[in-house]
Amino acid sequence: MPGSPLAPGCARALLRAALAEWAERGLPGTEHLSDRLVGDVVVVVSELVTNAVVHAGTDVEVECRLEAQTGAVVVEVMDRHPSRAPRDAAVDAAYETPEYGRGLRLVAALAESWGITYRTGAKTVWARLPAYDAPATEERAAYAGERGLRVAGILAPEPHRTEQERDWLGRGALSFLAEASDLLAGQLDENLVAALAGQLIVPRLADWCAVWLEDEVTGRAGWNTDGTAGIAGTGPQLARVWHASETRIEDLRGALEKEPPHPPDPARSGPASFPWPGEALGPDGFALAYRLTAGGRPLGTLVIGRAGLIGFPDEITGLVEDLSRRVALAIGAARQYARQATISAVLQRGLLPGAVAEIPGVRSALVYEPCDKGGPSGDFYDLFPAGDGRWCFAVGDVQGKGPEAAVVIGLARPWLRLLAREGYRVADVLDRLNQLLLDDATEAADAAARALASAGARPAGPGDGPQTRFLSLLYGELAPFDGGVRCTLASAGHPLPLLLGADGEVRTAAHPQTLLGVIEDATYTSETFELRSGDSLLCVTDGVTERRSGSRQFDDEDGLADALAGCVGLDAELIAERIKRLVHEFGVRPPEDDLALLVLQAE
Repeated sequence: MPGSPLAPGCARALLRAALAEWAERGLPGTEHLSDRLVGDVVVVVSELVTNAVVHAGTDVEVECRLEAQTGAVVVEVMDRHPSRAPRDAAVDAAYETPEYGRGLRLVAALAESWGITYRTGAKTVWARLPAYDAPATEERAAYAGERGLRVAGILAPEPHRTEQERDWLGRGALSFLAEASDLLAGQLDENLVAALAGQLIVPRLADWCAVWLEDEVTGRAGWNTDGTAGIAGTGPQLARVWHASETRIEDLRGALEKEPPHPPDPARSGPASFPWPGEALGPDGFALAYRLTAGGRPLGTLVIGRAGLIGFPDEITGLVEDLSRRVALAIGAARQYARQATISAVLQRGLLPGAVAEIPGVRSALVYEPCDKGGPSGDFYDLFPAGDGRWCFAVGDVQGKGPEAAVVIGLARPWLRLLAREGYRVADVLDRLNQLLLDDATEAADAAARALASAGARPAGPGDGPQTRFLSLLYGELAPFDGGVRCTLASAGHPLPLLLGADGEVRTAAHPQTLLGVIEDATYTSETFELRSGDSLLCVTDGVTERRSGSRQFDDEDGLADALAGCVGLDAELIAERIKRLVHEFGVRPPEDDLALLVLQAE
C-alpha cells in the first residue's frame, strides 16, 4: 500500500477483512482466531504501519500469516529505504519518547516475540502473536482491562496516576487510539480533522483543547530563531477551540488568539509548556503544546489544558502524544488530497470544452457525470465548428482514469479539432489519430526503457512501464442543409450510436470497428445518413450501456434501444434527462463508471 497518512487505517481494514474471510472459509488454524488475538493483531499492525509511514514515507508491504498447527499469527511490515532505525526504548525519557519507540514498545508488550530484519534498501519489522483460547462473553471485558493495563504501563512509566485516569486508561487506551485513527483517517478536510481532535480530547483527556494550523510556507520558514513569526502577517491560524464548558469557548478563543504558539524548535513533536490563558480561565491551570508534524513538515500545534493541576499525568501526555501524531498524519493526508483535488479540477477543466457549439437547425443536449470526483475522468466529449458549414462532434472513453487517461484526452481532443479544421474526412481523422496514439505509446515506452537502463534497473516486465493507450471513440461530422442535417460518423470500439426516427423506429447508425491505439495501419470507414425534422441521434459511453444491476447490464436485450424508443416526441433535453434517469434507476447502488451521453436532434 502507498506510504501515505491513510496507510494505517487501510492496513487495519485490510487485516480485519482478511481474518474475517479466513474464518468464513474455515481455513486451518482459524478456530484459534479469538477476539483477543484479532484485537492484538490489529493494534500491532496499526502501530507498525504508522511507524513505517512516519519514518520511511515510502510504499509499505504488509504480510500476515496464520500458522495452521498452533493458530499463532505472524505479521510483517516492510518499508523501503528507511530513514533511521529504532533506538532502544529503555533509554527514552518520559517527555522525549520518539514516535517510533512508543509503537515498538506496544508491539513488544502484545507479541510473544518480535524483531527487525534489515535488507538492502528495506527494513522489515515482524511480530508473532500466540493463539489464545477464545474467552467467554463475560470474560472479554476482563481481558480488555488486562490488555489495557499492560499498554497503560507502557504509555505511562511514571506511577503517579489518579484512580479515575488509571481506570479509564487501563480499560480503554488501546480502543481509544484505534478508533481515533479510523475516525481521523476518513477525513479529507483539515479543519474537520482539527474539530475532531478537540472532541476526542475534551473532556476525556483535558478540560480544553486548541489546534493551530500553519500553511506550508509558514511551517517551513516562517519562524525566527526566537520563536516569533518571521514574516509580517504570517504565523499559525487558530483553527479550532474546544472546552468542556461551551460557555467558555469564545473567551478562551479570544485569549488564545492573543498568544499563538511560538515554538523555538518547530521540528519538536512535544510536549512543551504553554502559557496558561488566565484571563479567560482563571489563574490556576496547566497547558501543554504538541507540534503536529508529518513527513518532516510542521503542520501546526495542538494545545491541551486542565485547570487546577501542577502538571498532567504521564499517561495522559503519552496518550495525547500518540493522538497528536495521528492528527498530524490526518492533516497531512487532507492537505495532500486538497492539493490533488485542485490539480485534478484544473486538469479536468482543461480537458473538456469550455462551451458546446450551437448548430443551425440542430438541438443538442449533453449529460456528463464523472464517477471519481477527485481525479480526471476517462470519458470526454466535444462539439465544435470545423469551418465551411461543418460541425464536428466526438464522444470518447479512454481505458483507465487519472493521469494516463488525461494524457490520452490531452492528445486526442486537440488533434480532432486540428484535423477537422484542416478538412480531413471522418475516416481519415480516425486513421491519423490511431497512428498518433501508437506512436506516442511507443515513444513513452522507449523513454521509460532508457530511464530504467540509465538507472541500472532491471528491464521492464510485461506489467511495468507506461500502459498501452486504448481509446474508444465515436466521431462524426454534421452539415446542415435545407430540410435536415447530413451526418457522417464512425465508431472505433465504441458503443454504437442509435438513431430515433420521428415515427418511433430505432436503429443503429454505424457499424463496429477496432479501438484506436491497438492495430498499426488500421483503416477506418464512415457512414453517411440524413437527420430529418424530429430525428434524434443518441451517443453514449459504456457507463450507460454497461450500468449494472446484479448480473444484468442496462443494454442487455437492447435495453438502451427500448429506452430510446420510449422518448419519441420529446426534445433533445428531455431525451437526455430521461435516459440519465433510467440509467440511475437501473441499479440500487450509484454508478461505478463515468457516464456521458450526447443527443443531437434535427429541428
